[in-house]
Amino acid sequence: MAADPRSEADIMRSFEALPDAAYVRLPTVALLFATSPSNVWRWVKRDIVPQPRRLAGRTTAWNVGELRRSLAAVGL
Repeated sequence: MAADPRSEADIMRSFEALPDAAYVRLPTVALLFATSPSNVWRWVKRDIVPQPRRLAGRTTAWNVGELRRSLAAVGL
């Protein structure tokens, strides 16, 4: 996976501006929950992070509205 050239602050501003119906990929989810990508998958299994959606082929993404509700539930 290629590194995202944007700064963490840019990613957070972009996330805040997205509508609830939008989708984001794993690096953004890891940043939002302040954890590693592998830990995001562990948390998905434990229902801390919502289940991602398979958009096409091997493309997996998370719904922004669901992520916002999960972040509020864990106090982030």
